[in-house]
Amino acid sequence: MAYNLLKGKKGIIFGALNENSIAWKAAIRAHEEGAELVLTNTPVAIRMGTIDELATLTNAKLIAADATSVKDLENLVSQSMEHFGGKIDFVLHSIGMSPNVRKGRTYDDIDYDYFAKTLDISAVSFHKLLQVAWKLDAIKPWGSIVALSYIAAQRTLYGYNDMADAKALLESIARSFGYIYGRERRVRINTISQSPTPTTAGSGVMGFDGLMDFTDRMSPLGNADALECADYCVTLFSDLTRKITMQNLYNDGGFSSMGMSNRAMAVYNKNLDECKDCK
Repeated sequence: MAYNLLKGKKGIIFGALNENSIAWKAAIRAHEEGAELVLTNTPVAIRMGTIDELATLTNAKLIAADATSVKDLENLVSQSMEHFGGKIDFVLHSIGMSPNVRKGRTYDDIDYDYFAKTLDISAVSFHKLLQVAWKLDAIKPWGSIVALSYIAAQRTLYGYNDMADAKALLESIARSFGYIYGRERRVRINTISQSPTPTTAGSGVMGFDGLMDFTDRMSPLGNADALECADYCVTLFSDLTRKITMQNLYNDGGFSSMGMSNRAMAVYNKNLDECKDCK
């Protein structure tokens, strides 16, 4: 059901690869709520994915850009403003990738060149985007910028590796730039800490299926799926959240407030004898 929450608004969505992507679902929901869109991803991701289909579904303009390249971001933001005929109302940064995770390198044996790439792609790209938008004065007053995070920024989760460091940096950037952007131009910046979600990137995390089962058992409302995250994004893009900024907002079914649930304890007790030597 649509409520016209984004009627007349114009936004850029980063990171849609295929229909499993949160960014894909966010683009669909933003379009349903009346928004005009520019979709973007790296040239290789556009070739490998099906984002062109999403552009057709949402009547969006597709612009290739590497979010780690300031030059590409300047071109993306400038072209988007030209396409929209003015400034932008909202942006979604849905980008994350760790070469260490992909290569199966554990946190006590990470490759530091890979680590630098993890931080650049998953967090520093957010700062680059914000700085480019700031210098081009691209975002309207009371506009909204959202990035997707994960609770591993605050807590240690087995297998999440150097992506946890990237998410912590991402959230710090949202707070630091959120202060400047809010004070000077009335633009709000927030992160959403989403439940583990079976996207292309998320599924690469070691033990992902077990993690999803655990968080679902721990959460009173169960895991939030990609579409539910997209709905949350829409509320943050809308005028209903004009005074929410510099926040890390949990969309995780209550997981972030839990210590132990009955459902999780039942599984733990059942397998206790089998895991006496587990570390």
